[in-house]
Amino acid sequence: MTAHRLKGIIIKKIAGFYYVQNEDGSIYASKLRGKVKQQVLTGDRVIITVLDNNRGIMEQVLPRDNELYRPKIANVTAVIIVFAHDRPAPSPILLDRLLFLSDYHRLLPIVVLNKCDIPESEKAKLIKSYYPTAGFNFILSSAKTGCGIQAIREAVKGQVAVMAGPSGSGKSTLLNTLSEGLNIRTQEVSAKIGRGKHTTRHVELFPLQSGGLIADTPGFSVIEMPSITRREVAAHFQDFNKYTDQCEFRDCLHYKERICGVKQALEEGTIPDFRYNNYLTMLEEVISSERCYK
Repeated sequence: MTAHRLKGIIIKKIAGFYYVQNEDGSIYASKLRGKVKQQVLTGDRVIITVLDNNRGIMEQVLPRDNELYRPKIANVTAVIIVFAHDRPAPSPILLDRLLFLSDYHRLLPIVVLNKCDIPESEKAKLIKSYYPTAGFNFILSSAKTGCGIQAIREAVKGQVAVMAGPSGSGKSTLLNTLSEGLNIRTQEVSAKIGRGKHTTRHVELFPLQSGGLIADTPGFSVIEMPSITRREVAAHFQDFNKYTDQCEFRDCLHYKERICGVKQALEEGTIPDFRYNNYLTMLEEVISSERCYK
């Protein structure tokens, strides 16, 4: 067989081999050429020399569009933000942090409220009352009943997506359902503490038959704000934008200003209290960080 080169994407690394998938779905277990010195991540687009028996030699890592640090993955285009109807109840502040970070990294956010086969918690009701009508991609899902599974597949077509959300929200079970034939280990939610124990061990991209790639990611409950200024925070609350032309100042913080379109929308009930309060929490964190560095 004559060696030839092709372009592909790294979907996982195991025992020193990088598994590279090309456009037709073929996967090549590839070793790194010694001249490649940079760290290679899942999601990297690479050039390989194809050998016999679906083996390859990685020759070059192509420039990245982006790089996430938790998890360590490159060239992500979308985030599937997964919360549960209940057990554990969803956290609106964590949802808003994830939406903020999605916008900050210029990623498409897809909000999934999972386990819709069980009764909704009060916090789930809050989330369902606002985000579907505020312009966010919003899907109700259940791995048990199949509700929303096809809608998620359609939403991630052509995307390189990560799953994010707290442990116990059903990310791994959902991923098993989305990508037929997988058997990702899951663990039941603890009745005592109301959250699950994370079972994902490494970052791997799973191809969907409908198109697109999804990575399962570690569960987490606290996310730090990036290094930005107070003037930048509101720009990542996209649902506020339609009200900002009513603000007195162009760089309005929607905080202590006298004339503010966002605060007016809050008074009228168009923006709910919890969404605005979550914005203030993040804004005040950024302001506190600015003071620390002065």
